[in-house]
Amino acid sequence: MLHKTVRPLLLLLGAALVVVPLLVVVFGSFKSLPQLFDAPLAPPGSPDLGNYRRAVREGGLGTAFRNSLVVTAGGVLSTLVVAALAAFFCARVPGRAGWAVFGVLVAGLAVPAQAAIVPQYVLFDRLGLTDSLLGLILVETTMTLPTAVFILGSFLRTVPEELYEAAELDGAGPLRAFVSIALPLTRPALATTGIFLFVMDWNDLLYPLLFIRSQEHRTLPLALLDFQGEFLTQYPLLFAGVVIASAPVVVVYLLLQRYFVSGMTAGAVRG
Repeated sequence: MLHKTVRPLLLLLGAALVVVPLLVVVFGSFKSLPQLFDAPLAPPGSPDLGNYRRAVREGGLGTAFRNSLVVTAGGVLSTLVVAALAAFFCARVPGRAGWAVFGVLVAGLAVPAQAAIVPQYVLFDRLGLTDSLLGLILVETTMTLPTAVFILGSFLRTVPEELYEAAELDGAGPLRAFVSIALPLTRPALATTGIFLFVMDWNDLLYPLLFIRSQEHRTLPLALLDFQGEFLTQYPLLFAGVVIASAPVVVVYLLLQRYFVSGMTAGAVRG
């Protein structure tokens, strides 16, 4: 009986820990600073879009949003292409060779990003890729590749070998088998991986902070830092920026939710 009583209370507590800060941010983005401090949880009496206009125009979030979109789209697409090819190779190579290559690629998960900052910066600086969106795309691809290979490689190993053998009997080569068999079957895994990569690239602050120096190349997380002052922070303006920065992640998840759920449960169903 106690268990039935405690469990709903814990669930309500967990929901409150998520919902209350979310309401403060969303409601606060439509208020002035005095209104926010007077009643943080109260809905805005007269919603004002002024904070959003100031965030886009004065805070430069319009340009930062575009830069984040370019970097994230480029990073996710390039990572998915390279990771899918690498995972397919590891899954198709028989014996220990495939596992060895898979282990080398996935070993990057054990290396903290901070450990490679100095050599990465020196290399990209010599190549002229610092303070550029192309440099951010390349470094995001490099750092998220182990995660993508791990997810896609684990899924591709569950594809029945008979499908590839049937394709070989029909005269299909490795590339044709990859396009016609592997990619359609891994669509849920690709969507799951894509969502993970999108969130990682979109919210990344470390590498933009390290590589970007000019205002025109700032991404959203880097631009939001300017909304925090040493003595006073304009929280309504900051909250408006947070809502703008969070909206694409929510939209991507809603669009790919069906594939995301099926990708997360695919391993359990196949097992």
